[in-house]
Parts: sequence; structure tokens; C-alpha cells
Amino acid sequence: MSTDTERRTAFIHGLRDLAAFMETTPAVPVPTDPTIITYYPEQSTDTGLRAEVDRIAALFGTKVDPRLLPHGLYTAARCFGPIHFEVTAILAAARDGAAGEPPHGF
Repeated sequence: MSTDTERRTAFIHGLRDLAAFMETTPAVPVPTDPTIITYYPEQSTDTGLRAEVDRIAALFGTKVDPRLLPHGLYTAARCFGPIHFEVTAILAAARDGAAGEPPHGF
């Protein structure tokens, strides 16, 4: 889990620096599609992975997206306009190749 103060501070500063740069440099284009920032938990079991996603989903104030479960992805997200911050656990079935491919666009 990446909640250590130094890494967290650097991440937040990077986001703020990007926002300031984009705001002061209007000639730089922005993506037309949503931008997704993904955190992948590092627990060793599906139970641990699900627990971590559930914990973060509660912090997000959201729930796990059931559409990706058949593909072995346990995901929750919170959107900030076109910026999506998601946490995705790749469950054993997907890591072992037993789950189907996610639908295009995910």
C-alpha cells in the first residue's frame, strides 16, 4: 500500500503542478477521453485484494463495479470530472488466464 507520507506528498504535488501547468498553458491540449489513474493493491490472496478494494471503495464513498467481476477484475472508482481514480485488484482467475477478456472500453 502506498500511503507513506513522502510518496503521497509527491503524488499530490505532481497533480497540483500538472493542474497549474495546464491552467497557465492553454495551448496544451487536454485528453478528449477520461483520464484514469489506477492503484493496484499488492495483497497475496483474492480475499486480501478484495478487502483492500472494499476499504478504498468505502473511502471513495462508492461500491465495487460488478461489470468487471466476470473478467476477474475487482474495481472501485471515484470520478473528479474527467479524472477517474480507481483501485483495481486482478484476481487469481484473471492472473491465471481463466477469466475472459474485459469488454473493449474498460
